[in-house]
Amino acid sequence: MNRYGTFLRASLLAGVTTVALAGCGMMGSSNTASFSGAMNAASEVPPNMTRGSGMAQAWLNKDTNVLKYKITYEGLSGPATAAHFHGPATAGVNAGVVLPFANAASPIEGQATLTTSQAADLMAGRWYANIHTAANPGGEIRGQMLPK
Repeated sequence: MNRYGTFLRASLLAGVTTVALAGCGMMGSSNTASFSGAMNAASEVPPNMTRGSGMAQAWLNKDTNVLKYKITYEGLSGPATAAHFHGPATAGVNAGVVLPFANAASPIEGQATLTTSQAADLMAGRWYANIHTAANPGGEIRGQMLPK
């Protein structure tokens, strides 16, 4: 095969691969925004001295405002008594509950449809995940939900 034929084959393969990846959602812009927040006692307002830690992860479909989330934690001072997303607030500032979780046992997984205002606050990094215990009723560990 001559150089021209090799070039055509390579070009055709590249084109087919591009179309296949675009169809699978692996190329181009996505309609899903991802967020995460490392949860710890030092991020609480005011901070506390517990050794608990965790990770909050969330994925927002920007077309439908459906939020899916997963929160895992360990090492709390006792059983979690409540868990939810709070906002709008930046790190170091407290805010009210915007999305309570159905249960507080790790792992916490669920989904909810957000209002346009709630989605905008989340996209701007103004939500945080919080886990509460009897020893720390205002919150034992907290993680600011930041876009990835």
